[in-house]
Amino acid sequence: MKIKNILLILSFLFCSYLSFAQTGTIAQTDLKKKLIELFPDAEISEIKNLEGYTESYQLILNEPLDHKHPEKGTFKHYIYLSHCDFNNPMVIETHGYNTGNIKSEVSKLLNANQVAVEYRFYGKSRPNPVQWQYLTNDQAIEDYHNITTKLKELYKGKWISTGISKGGETTLIYKSKYPNDVDVAMPYVAPLINTQEDPRTLEHVKIVGTPECRAKIIRFQRALLQNREALLKEIKEYAENEKMTFTEVSVEEALEYGTLEFPFSFWQWGGKCEDIPVEGAAPKELFDYLNKIVGISTYNDQKYFDLLPSYYQHLSELGYYGFDFEPVRNLLKTVKSTSNSRFAPKEVTITYNPKYIKKVRKYVEAKGNKILYIYGGFDTWGSCAPTINPSLDALKMVLPGGSHATRVKNFPKEDQEKIIATLNGWLK
Repeated sequence: MKIKNILLILSFLFCSYLSFAQTGTIAQTDLKKKLIELFPDAEISEIKNLEGYTESYQLILNEPLDHKHPEKGTFKHYIYLSHCDFNNPMVIETHGYNTGNIKSEVSKLLNANQVAVEYRFYGKSRPNPVQWQYLTNDQAIEDYHNITTKLKELYKGKWISTGISKGGETTLIYKSKYPNDVDVAMPYVAPLINTQEDPRTLEHVKIVGTPECRAKIIRFQRALLQNREALLKEIKEYAENEKMTFTEVSVEEALEYGTLEFPFSFWQWGGKCEDIPVEGAAPKELFDYLNKIVGISTYNDQKYFDLLPSYYQHLSELGYYGFDFEPVRNLLKTVKSTSNSRFAPKEVTITYNPKYIKKVRKYVEAKGNKILYIYGGFDTWGSCAPTINPSLDALKMVLPGGSHATRVKNFPKEDQEKIIATLNGWLK
């Protein structure tokens, strides 16, 4: 009798568990079913939830290479959807490069759903071979617009776009092309670059910080090249230890480009003047600091390959910056041009379109309402920030002494409260 009762209890518990599991599965797959309906040709798989989310999916879309001519073919486009509640806002993060499933600061601030979109032809979304003629901002914006349009069938609340650096620039381009796709745009440290070699970046490094710090930077640059042979030895040893190869860009070029890059990166990433090695420092100390600020791996073969799309876009539509030879001109042996074109794809002709970003700038400066800009005061890219018309319902927050890594959390409490209040006001 006891055994029978135990069997009945076990049977009841098993049925209850099965019923619960089935109910849970239905609840968990309800969103997935809707995603399959919206993106019938996509590969959709569940992925680990980030904090605060109940369901997360990787979607691999068959994205048209050319949205005006879909017959040209498709490429595999990776996006990551994180869900908490259909009634909550939705953040679309317009990544400018490759991405994984990373929770944006805006999503955290607003307790929002999120879709992170990898930029076409970067990371996993890179076809082989790359058909460079389809790597344009307008094609990428059509990617974002189509994803937003479809997901709005599920997420009918407020929409916010955000991105960092080139991703923030993409946020602004997207806003200028489809101003009604999102309710609020929140770009971080986003430049709008005027020319293929924007002189404002060079002017910035000549006036930022203190004269003493700027002089120390120049002395460091010169020390790198005055100790050329010892520095080349350090780079080669580092490359061997890290299993890096330098065939596309030689170690000699890497040293000179790294030296020329140093002032830009120092101010961009918030270098500390007291950390710059003093005169007479050992070659190992010189290399270690150059590597910390610039990263000599920037010039190794793998990184060279990874960044080809970026340089293509900067030199064709986005614009970029050039190098200042003056502090080290008499010490250069390999680098002959101030341009970054050395790092662009070799097999294509690149023609710069000076009108593209100027049109975006004209829109955001004249019509860019409900845009919240975040900048760091020392960041070199901040020199290329838009000038906000006071009549616009927009907010530009600049953290004094801040870098390219500046986020809302870095601001003083009263400024954070101002940012949150502005966002909440716009999203009511």
